Amino acid sequence: MSTTTTLRPVEFVNWDTVDYQDAWDRQEALFAKIVQQKIAARDIPVDEQKITDSYLVFCEHPHVYTLGKSGKKDHLLLDDEGLKKAEAVYYKINRGGDITYHGPGQIVGYPIVDIETMPNCMNGKFGDIHKYLRLLEEAIILTLKDYGIQSSRYDGFTGVWIDADKPSARKICAIGVRCSRWVTMHGFAFNVNTNLDYFKNIVPCGIDDKDVTSMERELGAKQDFAEVSEVLKKHLSDQLGIQLK
Repeated sequence: MSTTTTLRPVEFVNWDTVDYQDAWDRQEALFAKIVQQKIAARDIPVDEQKITDSYLVFCEHPHVYTLGKSGKKDHLLLDDEGLKKAEAVYYKINRGGDITYHGPGQIVGYPIVDIETMPNCMNGKFGDIHKYLRLLEEAIILTLKDYGIQSSRYDGFTGVWIDADKPSARKICAIGVRCSRWVTMHGFAFNVNTNLDYFKNIVPCGIDDKDVTSMERELGAKQDFAEVSEVLKKHLSDQLGIQLK
């Protein structure tokens, strides 16, 4: 739950199903807007400054593989012809992390927020990106708990896992962000009704000895995607100390 008494207003935006490049461009525009607001505020007296904009975007993508700054291209196991047969595309992008997959049935969340205006994401006077990541993870963990799925973190890896302490460990949510001037973009990919066969074409997040899973696989049936989204929005609001508008 939020430990703050004043909730930070954040605009919620649903982009529905959107091409990855289009979504990336939109993210970059919102990210640049917030950064420019912060730069402009430096020349304004503190008591006259307005709070920066912040956004939480939910969407789905057509089949796409994205490689983060620390990733290796050979973790994509498809050549151009293979990508064409899979009806998928590939992008090298500016978030942290290795390679991952986005596709239908997956909640992709892009919080484009100014951490320095979000008390739950601060460590004293300073923004704390690690705290921010842990809050994202906790929101996913609590959402899964509401559906009777026990999940946790896996030491040394960002994201959310099932049976993290067992040989059968499997990842259900990948997280990778970019942060500059304490403004974030990119975010998380939460497998709800995802076609897991697409993960066979990559070394997910650079981990070659662990499995990937979804809510559908764990519960044995497709889930109400809209309902899961609403549950997740509530937990993100509570963890980050925000009020979605």
